[in-house]
Amino acid sequence: MTRRDAANVLPSVPREPAAAGDPLAPADLFPPRHIGPREEDVAEMLKTLGYSSLGALIDDTVPEGIRLRKPLVLRDPVGEHELLDELRHLVGRNQVFRSFLGMGYHDCVTPPVIQRNVLENPGWYTQYTPYQAEIAQGRLEALLNFQTMVAELCALPVANASLLDEATAAAEAMHMCLASERKGRKVFFVADDCHPQTIAVVQTHAQPLGVTVAVGPVASAADRLDTFGILVQYPATDGRIVDHRALVDRAHAAQVMVVAACDPLALVLLTPPGEWGADIAVGSTQRFGVPLGYGGPHAAFLATRDEYRRQMPGRIVGVSKDAQGKVAYRLALQTREQHIRRDKATSNICTAQVLLAVIASLYGVYHGPEGLRRIARRVHALAAALAAGLKRLGYDVGHTPFFDTLRVRLKSPAEAEGLLAACRAHRINLRDYGDASVGIAMDETVTVAELKLLLEAFAGDRRVPDPTALAAGVSADFGAFTRTSAFLTPDVFHRYHSEHEMLRYIRRLQAKDLSLTTSMIPLGSCTMKLNATSEMMPISWPELSELHPFAPAEQAEGYAALFGQLESWLAEITGFAAVSLQPNAGSQGEYAGLLVIRAYHGSRGDDHRDVCLIPVSAHGTNPASAAIAGMRVVAVACDAQGNIEVADLRDKAALHRERLAALMVTYPSTHGVFEESIREVCQIVHEHGGQVYMDGANMNAQVGLTRPGDIGADVCHLNLHKTFCIPHGGGGPGMGPIAVASHLSPFLPGHPVTGLGGPQAIGAVAAAPYGSPSILAIPWVYIRLMGPDGLKRATEVAILNANYMAQRLAKHYAVVYTGRNGRVAHEFILDARPFKAAGIEVEDIAKRLMDYGFHAPTMSFPVAGTLMIEPTESESKEELDRFCEAMISIREEIRAVEEGRLDRVNNPLKNAPHTSHVVTATEWNRPYSREQAAYPAPWLRHHKFWPSVGRIDNAYGDRNFICTCPPMDAYE
Repeated sequence: MTRRDAANVLPSVPREPAAAGDPLAPADLFPPRHIGPREEDVAEMLKTLGYSSLGALIDDTVPEGIRLRKPLVLRDPVGEHELLDELRHLVGRNQVFRSFLGMGYHDCVTPPVIQRNVLENPGWYTQYTPYQAEIAQGRLEALLNFQTMVAELCALPVANASLLDEATAAAEAMHMCLASERKGRKVFFVADDCHPQTIAVVQTHAQPLGVTVAVGPVASAADRLDTFGILVQYPATDGRIVDHRALVDRAHAAQVMVVAACDPLALVLLTPPGEWGADIAVGSTQRFGVPLGYGGPHAAFLATRDEYRRQMPGRIVGVSKDAQGKVAYRLALQTREQHIRRDKATSNICTAQVLLAVIASLYGVYHGPEGLRRIARRVHALAAALAAGLKRLGYDVGHTPFFDTLRVRLKSPAEAEGLLAACRAHRINLRDYGDASVGIAMDETVTVAELKLLLEAFAGDRRVPDPTALAAGVSADFGAFTRTSAFLTPDVFHRYHSEHEMLRYIRRLQAKDLSLTTSMIPLGSCTMKLNATSEMMPISWPELSELHPFAPAEQAEGYAALFGQLESWLAEITGFAAVSLQPNAGSQGEYAGLLVIRAYHGSRGDDHRDVCLIPVSAHGTNPASAAIAGMRVVAVACDAQGNIEVADLRDKAALHRERLAALMVTYPSTHGVFEESIREVCQIVHEHGGQVYMDGANMNAQVGLTRPGDIGADVCHLNLHKTFCIPHGGGGPGMGPIAVASHLSPFLPGHPVTGLGGPQAIGAVAAAPYGSPSILAIPWVYIRLMGPDGLKRATEVAILNANYMAQRLAKHYAVVYTGRNGRVAHEFILDARPFKAAGIEVEDIAKRLMDYGFHAPTMSFPVAGTLMIEPTESESKEELDRFCEAMISIREEIRAVEEGRLDRVNNPLKNAPHTSHVVTATEWNRPYSREQAAYPAPWLRHHKFWPSVGRIDNAYGDRNFICTCPPMDAYE
């Protein structure tokens, strides 16, 4: 018996924490591996700051009145190997049945070359959002491939770089339709053969906007001309392929937009929605190589006509050129971002499911159009063979045509229940419609043996037809629905079909991106900390990755136990009573939290409470979330130190006393300071009948030291992809669960398919009941490995690292805001505005940092012309010092410009970043050396990261909007 086998047999036995010096203590305890500075480094940094202990620094930084004076009630940590065995035992309680449930989720094959080199590769999953495009060219190219793949499959010209899930994409499409409505209509029609989770999320989004969702047979949609939009499923949730052309013609004649929720694999063989008139297409690319994961994370898509591109949610990757005229990629139409539009935004989504979109796009690249056709034809052949066999056995398999899903009608509910039970005995899940019919969906992993097993379950004692013979006569001719147009036409989808070439392509893309494998990424408010290997390993385990989200609950007992433990731990860490794990992004956490507050007010007869107070310094998603939650945003002023102006808050709260719903506040503040007035702020809002929503973006400075629930907040969302170690993945996946006080717990999100939630629950905010469950194992492992003392120590060191860097850099740059005793929280802001007099912008510093091998800090947020730096607890003192030395060196370069020793235009900052092509060119006509350009610091001699393109021309990209793969001659 191996150790892993033993872990699945033997119960997990709690043991006493190891005493100091215990020779039997685990040798692989995790906190010292997660926390970067060694004990001697901590002592040296404290000495620099003038403190004798970490406790003294924390006392000078965190207000006394909010301090947590007791340890967190969490289990003591174990070593990494023991912990992984414990988790194996826990998730071993899951039963991975063969699920033919469909409903937008299908088992699939993640090509091993993609699984090993992308999904399990920190060079991909530790990248940051591609705001600094010059050092994100690989991932941007992969996302452009994704957009191209989606656009061509849907036959619509514009696609975004992915959304959170199919149901959210459908809701976002409804918002787009509403934004384009000019007749004042407030009804959105949803066909009743859409996936039930999609209908639920659309209904959730509609309610606060005063939109009525009319759900009915698609045939009746043409009679509803009071609508501003129509949503149809293609193919339908029960597998039927319906001709929507007449409906589209009627809708367009009445100026009604049509949204099609599509299966991308079906679009390989079926007439795409853009060709039969749909205005918007949405769907999920999960079955393009992304594991089921009990519901996520997956990359959804949205494609539309060119005239609606400025109403699109999320991100779009576009094509531009760099300073040397070379093709380069960037995020296009950035004025659409919520930090610009704020409460005028039509969406609060400021992210994408980047890692999953990259996997899906590479799946398309690896297979190419012919490979996808082979997969789609085989899936259809499986379904057609099953249909033929069931017909021979006397069953009604419903209408044709179909692609991969059948709805089989039985004689009675009793017969249906008997069949379902017989299938479960063979570890098979079928969909139960509850009306004496069952659903069966085929996927690319189905074998002939499984097809035979299905037929045997239906046949009983009768002879089973041979599946191979049944499939022999199947064709992929769908008549009027057959696709005739080409797709995946660019060269990239035709070049990399051997594994050797695919491997090299993936590695070339990875080499163009700076990730945490290269250097620290010191972004304020983004918490780019260690995503440890032991935290990441479980996401590939079959027990976590292969479950269907709507499998029976008894098959997911391991997940249920993991959810329960994680919820209780997060509740303890935040000081709240209950937690919902459903929101699958920080933006969705904000939205869900505000909907819970609305529901609470409604339960008390206070439906009129709709005013949301938001400080002017808040992240743009805050006002955007409030707006789409049906609230009216009222801005609260901040003082010269960046703090909430309490007098203005009191005045605004009093002015809107009868309508006050909530205050949204980030703590520590957006400007990186523990505001002393936070308890008073919460008290003022409560006195005037409102609730306090705390944005958990900066929770990394609270864990173990203070708690939102103790401070006075009523609800808080948590960025598990920040504080709790889920990696950014280049801009997603994320998770944004919400923790709430006891009076709000009845209103936490529900789900129609699984029955999650109580009678007062708000509607679903994500397609899957638990958002993106497979990645919840990451924070579970992190919290379990760190234990209460480790978590507190991590917070303390994060604050230490920030204050140490601020002290070192304050001699060269002004620190914009500090708190009591001149201290900052876990992040701080450097002022670059004085350098404008010398012609140097904050962007020049950001681009020059690339030459030093670093990603820039957060640029111009929350104050224009500044840099916000967050080192986290994971970075070593050596790395902190390297970054400080880079910033000091750049300051000297700025001084040389100020003093006339460097030209105001032709200098290393204005010309940054310097590519290897530029530095090695025969001609060098710049008034500084090649060495200063490319090797301005000594550590670069040991390892040099080269940006693959020079500074990108953003204006050119917006003037020449291209969001699909450019032709090959563009690269010449």
